[in-house]
This record gives sequence, C-alpha cells and structure tokens, in this order.
Amino acid sequence: MAREDIVGSVAHATMLNETGLLDDGDYELIVHGLRVIHTDIEFGRFEWIEAREDVHMNIEAALRDRIGEAAGRLHTARSRNDQVALDERLWLRRKAVDVALHLLALLEQLAEQARAHADWPMCGYTHLQRAQPITVGHYLLAHAEALERDLGRVLDTVARMDVCPLGSGALAGTTLPIDRDRTAELLGFCRVSRNSLDAVSDRDHLVEMMAAAALGMSHLSRIGEELCLYASAEFGYVRISDAFTTGSSLMPQKKNPDVAELVRGKSGRVVGNLVSLLVTLKGLPLAYNKDMQEDKEPLFDTMRTWDDCLVVMTDMLGALRWQKQALLVALDRGFLLATDLADLLVAEGVPFRKAHAQVASLVAELVESGDSFETWGFDKIARRFGLQTEDVGNALNVRNALRKRDVDGAPHPIRVKREAREVHKRAEAWRRRVDVYAQPTEAEAILHGA
Repeated sequence: MAREDIVGSVAHATMLNETGLLDDGDYELIVHGLRVIHTDIEFGRFEWIEAREDVHMNIEAALRDRIGEAAGRLHTARSRNDQVALDERLWLRRKAVDVALHLLALLEQLAEQARAHADWPMCGYTHLQRAQPITVGHYLLAHAEALERDLGRVLDTVARMDVCPLGSGALAGTTLPIDRDRTAELLGFCRVSRNSLDAVSDRDHLVEMMAAAALGMSHLSRIGEELCLYASAEFGYVRISDAFTTGSSLMPQKKNPDVAELVRGKSGRVVGNLVSLLVTLKGLPLAYNKDMQEDKEPLFDTMRTWDDCLVVMTDMLGALRWQKQALLVALDRGFLLATDLADLLVAEGVPFRKAHAQVASLVAELVESGDSFETWGFDKIARRFGLQTEDVGNALNVRNALRKRDVDGAPHPIRVKREAREVHKRAEAWRRRVDVYAQPTEAEAILHGA
C-alpha cells in the first residue's frame, strides 16, 4: 500500500498547509520528498527496513532522511490508526476498479459468444440429467446474469466505503483545527466518517469485498466445472484451446483442462480467505487492535486471485470451439421434448397432471424397448394420445420447441440474440459507473506535479 500511503500523505499535507498548520516552505519540502520516494518505490530503488515496522514508518523515516526536521510535521493530527484505515480504502477502491473492468470484459465475451451461438441447440440439465433443450447462447447468458450481480456487489461495496477516515486520529479525533472535508475532497471521497471510534475499527468493506469475491469465484468455479465436463469425451460439446490445457506425463492421448480446474480450485482459497478475516475480526473490541494487521494477506491474495482468474477465464472462453454435431447428437437421447408432448396434450384439454402421467408412462415403455420418440414413430404416438401426427412431429422437433419458447428469459434464438445485445448495452452503463471511481484524485495530481 505504499502508493496509497503516499497519496494519503500528500492530501493530509495539503490540507495542513491550507489550514495554516503547515507553512509553505515545509509543505513544498514534504511534497517534493514524497514525490522522490514514490519514484524510488516505483522503480524498485527504495530500501525497506524491517526495523521500521511497517509501510507508514518506512516512508516517514525515509522522508526524514531526505528533508530533515520538516518531515516531523507531516504526522500532525494523524495516527497510524486512521492512516492505515485510509490506505486500505484507497487500495481497495483501486483494485475494485481493476476487478470491475475485468468482470466487464468477461461479461462482454459471454455476450459476444452468446450472440454467435444464439441458435445452436444443446441439452439443458437439472441434476446433471438431460432435461430440456436450450441453446448455447442461452447457456452462456445464464453465466452473464451471475457476473452482472457480481459487478453490482463490487460497486455497492465501493459506494458504501466511499468515506474518508483520515482525521479520526488514534480513536478520538484531534484538538487541532483540521479540515476533514477538504481531505476527503482531495482523496475523492464523498464524505468523512461520522464517528472516529468506528472509523479506525471498521473493516466491513474488506469483508464485503471478500464476500463478493468468494461468491464471484464460486461463479467462475461453476464455469470451470462445466468446461471440464463439456470438454470430456463423455460429452464432447466443446474443445478447449491447447493454450489452456496440458498433456499427461504418461498418456499421450490426454488433454487435461488444467486452467479450468485451477480456476475451480482457487475458489476454495478465496472462500478460505474470507473465513480467515471473519474469524480475525470476531470479538475484537473497539478501537484498533494489532490483530487487524492480519487483514492484509487474505485481502491482497483474494483480490489478486479473483482478478487473475477473471482474465484467464475471459481468454479461455474466447478460444472455445463449440462442437455442433456433438450437441445435436446429445439432443436425440434422453427424451428432452417429453414436456413439449405433455404441453401438446394440455393444449388439447388434458389436465397437466394427467398429461404428465401419460407421457411418463410412454417414456418408461420406450426406455424398456430401447426406442426413442422418433424411432417408435410419431404416428403411433399420435394414435396413442388421439393427436394429429403433424402436431406430434412439430412438438417433438427441437428447433420448433425452441421457437415456441417465446417468453421473457426463454431460449428462443431471437430472444437470445436480443438479450446478448442488451448485455452489451448494460455493460456500457456499468462501465460509466466504474469510471467514476477510476478518475485521478486531486491528491494524485499534486503528487505527480500536475
């Protein structure tokens, strides 16, 4: 958090100068010194000294080494307690923007693939058993829905943590006439914290973001699991690019979906980080406690892991090759259109429960004889239920079945294409919301000499 610590220090020094608590000469020395230190850190020239305990004291001591006694004025009306509370918010805001942008990239990739495969029929599953026909596009848009909820959680958390804690001191504020609103303005926060005791104790935003990450990684894990299944010989629905698979050290024919498996596996790591932080915070008394130092490792690891997995999942999905023939062959098995046959009976006035039982009885017979609807014959089905052969044939045609599913949220190919376009439009709206938090702050401009 060195970058955030320096930006926070620039904002604090600027406020002290504007309120008359820091004269112009010392202010210029401090800001110039912080600029040099920032550059040294950026280029790996900064010497971190363990005896100085933490990032805050390392930077402050380095500043003193460079500019002398004036550095001691920087900590006026400030404590490491409100300093670290600020740094974490600044760091998390920046990382949340990165994650949100990568969520958007994955969302747009799903929408593009859904548009391209809007009319590719495939099996839909419940209990991992063939259930009803959908399309590849409809399947992909289901994952897009989950990603949009992830985006919402990220931005909701950022909005809730849009509060500046600096000026809260160790726990009880300060007796000096500081301007907390100006500090918040310099750092791009919408308001200041209302209670100094809570401000230095609050880590809710870390828990919220890590909970969002745990759920987001669960969504990625589900995609990873389905890719592992669909790429297997038993399904054969999709081919994963060699860039995202590995071979076997023993078996020449193997092509293992390692990247999908790793994304699936890393979800457990992120969930574990969330539990770790919750247990650390449980029962801590107000205000700051050294236990809180343990919030950094799980936070940093979680955000890095989620971000990396989003990037690799976006690339992997873009390189998938769906296998149309395998998808169509699978639709011929499993009586996926049994419900459509029951619906046809319902349209003829048969109560649904009776129609359900009649079709279930027929399916049981066909399973026993090894037949399908088609091999048994549409005319025989029509005679059995008192229907027209043409109507039975239409009901038991996959493409007709998809076109009949013409209600909001259903897999009608035209609706899928329309929804894919809507996802792209919503992505642009999401991007505008993200951009609000990505704008450089006034403090950052001062640091960079703008």
